[in-house]
Amino acid sequence: MAPAPWEQVPAEDTLFVLVTGANSGIGFGICQRLIDEYLTTRSRTSHIVVIPTTRSVKKSQETVNALRRHVKEFATTSKVLRTRGPDYDPKETTRRVHILSIQVDLCNLPTITQAANQLISGTVSNPSDSDDFISLDNVKIPRLDSVIFNAGMGGWYGLDWPKVFHNIFTAGIVSATTWPTFKGADSGQIVKPVPSSDETMGQVFCANVFGHYLFAQKLIPLLNRPATNPTLSPGRIIWETSIEPDWDCFSLDDFQAINTKTAYESTKRLTDILALTSSLPASKTFIDSYLSTPLDDEKTAPPTPPKIYLVHPGVVQTTLFPLNAFLFFWYMVVLYITRFLGSPWHPITVYNGACAPAWLALQEQEWLDSVDAERIKWGTSTDIWGKCRVKKTEVDGWGWEGKVEEVRELRAQGKLSGRRPGSQDLTEDRLTEFKALGAACWKKMEELRAFWEAKLGKSENK
Repeated sequence: MAPAPWEQVPAEDTLFVLVTGANSGIGFGICQRLIDEYLTTRSRTSHIVVIPTTRSVKKSQETVNALRRHVKEFATTSKVLRTRGPDYDPKETTRRVHILSIQVDLCNLPTITQAANQLISGTVSNPSDSDDFISLDNVKIPRLDSVIFNAGMGGWYGLDWPKVFHNIFTAGIVSATTWPTFKGADSGQIVKPVPSSDETMGQVFCANVFGHYLFAQKLIPLLNRPATNPTLSPGRIIWETSIEPDWDCFSLDDFQAINTKTAYESTKRLTDILALTSSLPASKTFIDSYLSTPLDDEKTAPPTPPKIYLVHPGVVQTTLFPLNAFLFFWYMVVLYITRFLGSPWHPITVYNGACAPAWLALQEQEWLDSVDAERIKWGTSTDIWGKCRVKKTEVDGWGWEGKVEEVRELRAQGKLSGRRPGSQDLTEDRLTEFKALGAACWKKMEELRAFWEAKLGKSENK
């Protein structure tokens, strides 16, 4: 087995990022933007390893091929790269980008275990048919710097037309296209996450939350940092959520979003709650359980666990919502109109929407720690011309940073731009309730993990 190309450079000059659901949509845009920004901000000797996950070998190969085409074009046309000296060679750039795809189905828990085991204990291969990229054969992944949880499902069947017109005429086009109330969905969507078991789970909950939750836990050995190597930054678990959910979207009594017609919004609200309360004392017992592994040795210094962050892409046009070609086109037109009317939340394209996730994966750890980045929902926003930037986003019951702030402070910091109509100012009582809800959700998630781990164990022993 030949040494991997990244073994020849210092660890600080390499980056390993896994992105789920990366064969299309925002996930593909994240991979593109992540590579582009890494190449233009790092040294000419640095290497990036991107691991897009898909649900089939065919989609994995298509994704790798599409990303390689993007890298070749970017390496050739980027003005930033071409100004790095007269000796610049695009091939020198492409050979520092390595794309290794694996397969995982978040609604099929055994595939999650298989994918994690492959990354931790096995090898990954990806041959190249040209010398623009280095052929990789049975290489081992030494660590993961970030996992970006993008994959998911909406669970919608289409538009509820009476609600479309009601939403637009009562709330206005900006509000209706940012926080829509007209997406049609049915309740009762379930799945068997362990095919050999008769037990079921909320399907949208499994795809958007639990599958990722289990995947991250199984990847902890790659995300942990040994105490003996303090120079490496902690791993990052980056959850992608939505701008849409508010307090009423989620109920503990319908934790898996089975009985609601807003399962997508419920699971995204749960994602907000879990991520933002992950560093709080009330959740510590459950976090410590979640981020530990059976291999942790009590006799040695405990490893540094990964940190959990939260992002959203703004309003992006993808095929996640089922629209025919005619409606898809006019929906895009409406989104551009909304942006020109002043909405900061309409990046529209998947590449633009990838701004916040890619930014968070590339930020210096020291800066993230200095602003308590784990307590902030980082969103992609734009100006009317589509120039992207990262913006702190209000979360109902949490505010912008998990603290009560005066309105004049919010206005001075520009936080009120793009605020949801009718939003209530945060109070101490509401914040206390949010924190308690976070601890309850973490407890529930750990109970579910124990239950399904047992089911997986029985499945593997059959």
